[in-house]
Amino acid sequence: MSNLKDIHNPIKVKTIQGRYITNLDIFPFLETLGDSFLVETIGTSVLGKNIKSVTFGCGKIKILAWSQMHGNESTTTKAVIDFMNFIQTKSNLVLQILENCTIKIIPILNPDGAEAYTRVNANQIDLNRDAQDRTQPESTVLRAIYEQFQPDYCFNLHDQRTIFNVGETSKPATVSFLAPALDEERSISPSRGKSMQLIVAMNQKLQLDISGQIGRYDDRFNANCVGDTFQMLNKPTILFEAGYFPDDFQREETRAYIFSALLQAIQVITEDTLDNYAQSDYFIIPENGKLFYDIIINNVESINKKLKPDTSIGILYHETLSNGKISFVPKIENKGNLENYFGHKKYNCLFTNDLITLKANNELYELLLNFE
Repeated sequence: MSNLKDIHNPIKVKTIQGRYITNLDIFPFLETLGDSFLVETIGTSVLGKNIKSVTFGCGKIKILAWSQMHGNESTTTKAVIDFMNFIQTKSNLVLQILENCTIKIIPILNPDGAEAYTRVNANQIDLNRDAQDRTQPESTVLRAIYEQFQPDYCFNLHDQRTIFNVGETSKPATVSFLAPALDEERSISPSRGKSMQLIVAMNQKLQLDISGQIGRYDDRFNANCVGDTFQMLNKPTILFEAGYFPDDFQREETRAYIFSALLQAIQVITEDTLDNYAQSDYFIIPENGKLFYDIIINNVESINKKLKPDTSIGILYHETLSNGKISFVPKIENKGNLENYFGHKKYNCLFTNDLITLKANNELYELLLNFE
């Protein structure tokens, strides 16, 4: 095990927690940052909300990171806020980072989507499919910052759904990475090769804490995606995907692992140790599967007599914004024989203890009773 908790717990920004993170949550923290940080308004969203960046360090290696391009993907925003707080510790490592790197972070690129808790922006456009046409103000803000800053590395920070497992195993993909493709052939250019090496470095670090829970994201090429576009421009770009850790639907555990990954990547860049990590080891990381349900319930016919014998159902939670809070609403996604799938929670209606647990959950039990 690593000493991640010893490092992360003291610098975790506890005023920013949960799934619902907006400008109103992060701006008060940004106002507390000292003179070592340059906080700027770099543009506005469709609905006129400010988009801010935070720049720190004076080194020649430039790193650009952006989070909440999808408004309902907030885990990496929490992680970059924690990373800024870590920078304020002024440890020897921090001083080395500040001397060698200049880092620019956009904590929330899509503030309208963050407030509405949607993937898309206020015009119902997925900003991560708008890299070429740049029809949206948020897309033009990101591209303008890219052109102005001319980064050496790009970190594209996202969340992924609870459905993902690692390879063919029953391990959840708590963190996934991707070195985006730059063409249909998925060629490995020098820039993409560097992306792969950085991912290898982060994978090795994370395996100490969440062994077997790191996956590799699908690398099919899509020129409309921002990561692919920047890779086409010969900038090493990495997609971070913050996923599910057992019993952590609020993604508070996962934020620590994303923080750890960020710190590892930036330390490797700072210390110029990229060549210590073999590009070929990138392909050892298993690809993500999509074999998880949040809940699998077996033998449901013992509750609901309308169903056939040996019926199993797979349930996913739908994250729903109501009165400024996120509710996890269970919805049935599949029924039948689900023996090839995994459940973050599993119940069998033939077992007394499981049945008692299900009956105690009124919402879930009503869902089972009324399902046809």
